[in-house]
Amino acid sequence: MTKSLKAPLIGISTYGRNGTSAFSLAATYVDAVRAAGGMPVLLPPGEPNPAEVLERIDGLILSGGGDIDPSAYQGSSHPCIYNIDSERDEFELTLARLCLEKDVPFLGICRGMEVAIVACGGTLVTHVPDEYGMEVQHRLVPAPGHLYPAKHPVKILSSSRFGAIIGKSEIEVVSWHHQAVRNLAPGWRVVAESVGDYVIEAVEHQHCSFAIAVQWHPELSPEDISHQRIFQALVKAAGTRKVVPIQDAIA
Repeated sequence: MTKSLKAPLIGISTYGRNGTSAFSLAATYVDAVRAAGGMPVLLPPGEPNPAEVLERIDGLILSGGGDIDPSAYQGSSHPCIYNIDSERDEFELTLARLCLEKDVPFLGICRGMEVAIVACGGTLVTHVPDEYGMEVQHRLVPAPGHLYPAKHPVKILSSSRFGAIIGKSEIEVVSWHHQAVRNLAPGWRVVAESVGDYVIEAVEHQHCSFAIAVQWHPELSPEDISHQRIFQALVKAAGTRKVVPIQDAIA
């Protein structure tokens, strides 16, 4: 069967529990989904049945946030690793795997891109400046303990599905990360790199109808149509997908 013609329901993962045991998420994610015609629903970590979550939504966004525990990708500790949250890691890694198995339209943003790759067996660069230097700043650190987004250009593979969505071969992005993909997982391919240091900035899955992940934050560029096309494409894919019973998808 197919979904009704109602606005597609787009699940967005939230940040983990904060110091007051509250879940939260930047409103820019919600705004971007609404502007694209979707209906956002927030998904806090800790849900005991991620498969049932995916039965109830039409598309998924894994949001940004703290770092994945390095043990998930045979990585090593680093002083710059922050906000490790095992509850969030477990929930999102499972969601990412199930999304690909069930072909649920999927968008990973920043941490969400890293989750998608690690979920499939890929690995990460623990701290970008250690291996790529500071020629391109992927986040600004004006003073100890203070982090701000940075802007830099990204080169896009025009022949990719992602390139067709963006409609340009190069765009400026708002970036806020210190890790990146090192080794791709099977099925994924690189579709964008940062200009200057060639850090992997976007990937797409070659066997899913819509599975894209970007290292930058397109939700922080609400006035730029190139970035908003990413959310529009996700909502469109979510509104036209076939519903596959979860038991068939993971059999």
